[in-house]
Amino acid sequence: MTRTQDTTSIQQAFSVEIITSINEIAPADWDALTDGTPLISHAFLSALENSGSVGQGTGWVPHPLIVKQNNRLVGAMPLYLKNHSYGEYVFDWAWADAYQRSGFNYYPKLLSAIPFSPITSSRLLSQQQLEDKSEVQMLMIEALENMLHQHQLSSAHVLFPDELSAKQLASAGWLKRTGVQFRWQNKNYQNFEDFLATLSHDKRKKIHQERKKIVQAGVVCRQIKGTEATTDDWDFFYQCYSNTYREHHSTLYLTQQFFHLIGKNMPQNILLIMAEIEGKPVASTLNIYNEHSLYGRYWGAVQFVSGLHFELCYYQAQQFCIAENITYFEGGAQGEHKLARGFEPRPTCSYHKIAHPDFESAIQQFLNREGEGIAAYTSELEDRAPFKAI
Repeated sequence: MTRTQDTTSIQQAFSVEIITSINEIAPADWDALTDGTPLISHAFLSALENSGSVGQGTGWVPHPLIVKQNNRLVGAMPLYLKNHSYGEYVFDWAWADAYQRSGFNYYPKLLSAIPFSPITSSRLLSQQQLEDKSEVQMLMIEALENMLHQHQLSSAHVLFPDELSAKQLASAGWLKRTGVQFRWQNKNYQNFEDFLATLSHDKRKKIHQERKKIVQAGVVCRQIKGTEATTDDWDFFYQCYSNTYREHHSTLYLTQQFFHLIGKNMPQNILLIMAEIEGKPVASTLNIYNEHSLYGRYWGAVQFVSGLHFELCYYQAQQFCIAENITYFEGGAQGEHKLARGFEPRPTCSYHKIAHPDFESAIQQFLNREGEGIAAYTSELEDRAPFKAI
């Protein structure tokens, strides 16, 4: 896809442009449009590009969409041209297969998302104080639809949009797909035991037993904020990250340079948690956070210790949230074992524009059926809540 200038606009003063890198935008200008979620910041997205984690050869080709008013950035959308469906967490492989079997090309497609991160946040970025905020957001949606026709692409997809972005996409007639993730809420707990006291006896007892085994194994955990993390800390974390992918026979998405870049450029949003035995590191997790939310991202170990995954990925992070007065711990998709550790199901969504009308109709029918299943599944999860009856 080539760099283009879209001359259609709601107002003459607005212009839409597709650029080839987020580095064409000043970090302060981009961040002024975001909702403060660290994973949609300029530092995070540029680290993906500058480290080669996305770009040519990865199947993720950056094409950020931007809106200017009198040469001033007033709107933006993280946007990629995708040649596959890996790293999205919203699975459309069956759609792609149906397209291919019918003699059409599903790839490339347009995707607005945070690469490799199922994180809900704003997708239609715009200045908060802008009088024409809604118009700018609708202009970006219109630009996406125009790109489908201009470049004869199969589809455009917006994954994990926030409520406002979702509302605009729905009003534009895009297809909605529902999902479910797990989130833990810090309800003004004073300490970890205060949280455990809200759980049923069986769940509380199990967590106590798991944590006792960790102590008996001689494990000591260190919570390392990004401002305190050393090069050795990051190198060990990457060793753990790589080992996890090798064990699952999967391809690494993120390069070692990516982690060093976010450690350097957004340390205030980084939490590494390290597990050690006799002073030797054996496992590590990476979390990204701001003042109200913590996002659990990656985990890995070089030595197996029973229950260590739960300690590092959940209990240590929950303790950090309590200590730092962080309200939400986003645990991401999958893993019903999170329920027993105080996480609760919450809905997510994505929106899709399908160019071919017959496929759009078929996918809409599929989404209706899938949505009924997701609703039933969520209801079942809610019935299994781990909290004490009041």
